[in-house]
Amino acid sequence: MAGLIKREDVEAVRERARIEEIVSAHVTLKTAGVGSLKGLCPFHDERSPSFHVRPGVGRWHCFGCGEGGDVISFVQKIDGMGFTDAVEYLADRVGVQLRYEDSRTGAAANRGPREEPGKRQRLIEAHKVAAEFYAEQLFGPGAQAGRAFLAERSFDRTDAEHFGVGYAPTGWDALLRHLQGRGFTQAELVASGLVSQGQRGIYDRFRGRLVWPIRDVTGAVIGFGARRLYDEDQGPKYLNTPETSLYKKSQVLYGIDLAKKSIAQGKRVVIVEGYTDVMAAHLSGVESAVATCGTAFGADHAKVVRRLLGDTTAGGGLQLASGASLGGEVIFTFDGDAAGQKAAVRAFGEDQRFHAQTFVAVEPSGMDPCELRMARGPEGVRALVDGRQPLFEFVIRTTLDTFDLDTVEGRVGALRAAAPLVAGIRDRSMQLGYSRSLARWIGIDTEDVRREVARAASTPARGPRTEQRRDARPDPEVVPATPVLAAPDPRDPVARLERQALIVVLQYPQHVPASFDELGEAAFGVPAWRAVHDAVRAAGGVAVGREVGGGRWVEAVVEQAPETVAPLVTELAVAPVPEDRESVIGAYVADVVRALVDLGLTRRIADAKSRLQRLDQEKDPAAYQQAFTDLLAIEQQRRTLRESG
Repeated sequence: MAGLIKREDVEAVRERARIEEIVSAHVTLKTAGVGSLKGLCPFHDERSPSFHVRPGVGRWHCFGCGEGGDVISFVQKIDGMGFTDAVEYLADRVGVQLRYEDSRTGAAANRGPREEPGKRQRLIEAHKVAAEFYAEQLFGPGAQAGRAFLAERSFDRTDAEHFGVGYAPTGWDALLRHLQGRGFTQAELVASGLVSQGQRGIYDRFRGRLVWPIRDVTGAVIGFGARRLYDEDQGPKYLNTPETSLYKKSQVLYGIDLAKKSIAQGKRVVIVEGYTDVMAAHLSGVESAVATCGTAFGADHAKVVRRLLGDTTAGGGLQLASGASLGGEVIFTFDGDAAGQKAAVRAFGEDQRFHAQTFVAVEPSGMDPCELRMARGPEGVRALVDGRQPLFEFVIRTTLDTFDLDTVEGRVGALRAAAPLVAGIRDRSMQLGYSRSLARWIGIDTEDVRREVARAASTPARGPRTEQRRDARPDPEVVPATPVLAAPDPRDPVARLERQALIVVLQYPQHVPASFDELGEAAFGVPAWRAVHDAVRAAGGVAVGREVGGGRWVEAVVEQAPETVAPLVTELAVAPVPEDRESVIGAYVADVVRALVDLGLTRRIADAKSRLQRLDQEKDPAAYQQAFTDLLAIEQQRRTLRESG
């Protein structure tokens, strides 16, 4: 069983990975005051920058869409990774050797064949050099066949360069010699999958082929797909990199590096069948297109897509009147032939892995997106995608087409074949709706269909989704959406002051007066800010903040905060501070905390006066005198505080 990454190693990654460097690869950041940077949010469309990064505390937050977190969560969201993958990716970048422990016993665990960070980086570098080599060869004298292949499909040089398309020379060791000349060892090249091992030694895996670099979500080249060009080539039409420590065909999607931003923003992914289809779709304006690499779309691919869609809620997506889903859309494109219909049925089996709505787009004449672009231009590709139909409907109707519905036998057979498909629909309301549609399509009574669907639902073997239903263990990647405690009205002057006090406590604990830690649980009147203050106190107060500082302090507060409060901690840790002069930050922090203490004393004075008014001096003179003394003491505290300012 794979282990959990040790907590101290996660902390080391969080500290060493400079958040401004990671974010800057995706967002143009500009200075926004002392220790603060801002830019346009990569997670939603905006014209004015509301995305802030504060390197000193290692956090980011968008005040437009509300997203926020640390450097690990940024990589998770921007690249569609799970937590462990994001930590491993950052660890490779910053040189942290990760250790693992068994999640049940705490003992050291073996992660299996994962490469050491240094070795993994060498393999990635080898692929980068190979991609550059292939790209250069495409415009050399020996690559005429490759250029002709692209030109015949309406791709020019600019298109080839944009997608990194290259050409593998026909010789046996052209790439091998090039990589060895760049210092890569034979062992590294064999491990990379760029060369093959034979009885007479090693040789280039790809020879005399057009090649496409396959990148992961971070943009790193991890493998290649190669298309046969010459008749004398006896190999398969398409040849891919073999399984390596970098390249897992069940997990990679061609074009994901180019499509991820469009997928995350538009909540739509279009799954096509080949490299040229991805190129044609992107060049036609369908920039969320991706393709599998030498294998059918499966469970691991679904996980990648789901993360990019933000499809991690425990329930299904809500359907809008337009047919779009609040959880997003997954659109499969298939040829209209028998193979395409079979692929659609396989996709139907994967539907339960999505909480987004699934659709299918089929071109009746059998043209794929590449052919459509050549025949009808970019508009033809866009029309194909826009003309999508629900995957359930397509698969059910395709099944019905194999029966003669003009006969009793045909209608009975069609019902028995289609009922398991309807029974496999996880959404109860949609299942009932398709039961009614199935009755109409076949031409039989609705109650007969419902009985057959119910019977199919109770039968162990019932179509392409049976295994998924039998194995009902929750997917660890799917977590319930975390509600966020609503922030108070920013127009409330009390809320504004309390918020500003928490901002300086989180960002500048070294300047916060020690008296802050003497404030009790009632010091904050606004519920949201009281909850954050509770987390600050639970983390040890500013005394601990001054000791650990920066990102560790904020992380400590986040860990003490309930799930509904943690996002507010991140927001406050990144929020801009009105004072942007380094030399006076200390004085500004002291003034804010003093104003908060003054507010608390004012609140206590009001409470003391209220209590005094409720007491009867004649009936209980002692209690009245004590209340009066307490009031005078609090008023003196406030006078002293104001005079000191």
